[in-house]
Order: sequence, then structure tokens, then C-alpha cells
Amino acid sequence: MDSESFSPGPGRERALRTALGAFATGVTVVTCRGPDGPLGFTANSFTSVSLDPALVLWCPAILSPRHDAFVGAQDFAIHVLEARQLDVSQRFAERAEDFDGIDWTASETGVPLIEGCLTRLDCRHFAAHGAGDHTIVLGQVEQVTHRPGAPLLFALGAYGKLTGI
Repeated sequence: MDSESFSPGPGRERALRTALGAFATGVTVVTCRGPDGPLGFTANSFTSVSLDPALVLWCPAILSPRHDAFVGAQDFAIHVLEARQLDVSQRFAERAEDFDGIDWTASETGVPLIEGCLTRLDCRHFAAHGAGDHTIVLGQVEQVTHRPGAPLLFALGAYGKLTGI
């Protein structure tokens, strides 16, 4: 297949999304305590920012009905999913409040903490910045929980996992 060059803009959103989707990412679920109970949000727009202080970021879409609860949360957790947690990713991509059948406990501040993840970052809100149709949410990492294993990956609109681990 031949390569395509284009300028991003109106009518080219799908092409841009496809091009960006060629970058494989890990899959996270961000959780917080919402006004009516626990909330989850599947996100692959996640990255580390700084080691000192320990800062990470993720980017919820402004049009998401969950946006305001997450941007306004003082405490939240980012869960890096293990390869066998595809169901957890799909659940929170569709339904923010549905924790039925999910193995979780609440932190001291009420943040849902999902079990079985490779890494969990317990964060305190550090800053939020508008950026186009998303908000960049920066969290200061207060506590890290990590175990070895194979991560769940996402690229080109599909889930996958590393082989040979």
C-alpha cells in the first residue's frame, strides 16, 4: 500500500486517527470517586511526564460525559492493564459506573482501586490544561503498586499483547 500525505483538518479526522493509531500504546483505566459513586475511564492517552516530582498525564475528551468528574477529581488512580484484562478495558470504555464483577476496593479517599493490574499509580490532581477537544490532566504520583507481567496493548484499532514475555 502506498503512503498518504495530508494536512489535518476538517474532513480528515478519520485519516489522522488512523495515522496516530499506528503508535502502539498500553491500556489504562483511570478511576475516581464520582458524585454518585465509583467511575472508570479507559484511556490510552497516558504518559509519564517527570520523575522529580513524579508526574503523569492522561487526556479525557471534553465531549465525554465523564470528563468533568475526572478533571475535577482531587484524587484518582491510573491502572496499567495486564494482557488478560481486556474485559476491564472494554467495560470502562463503554460504561463508567459499572463495577459489577470487577475486583476492586476503595482507597481512603474513595478512589476505586482495581485488582490484578500490572501497575497502579495513586495520584493527586496537579494541574489541568485545555488542549483542543481534550483536557490534559496532570497527576502527582503519591503511591505506586507494581508487579511483573505482560501488558495489554492497543494499536490500529485492535487489542494485542507482547509475545515472548
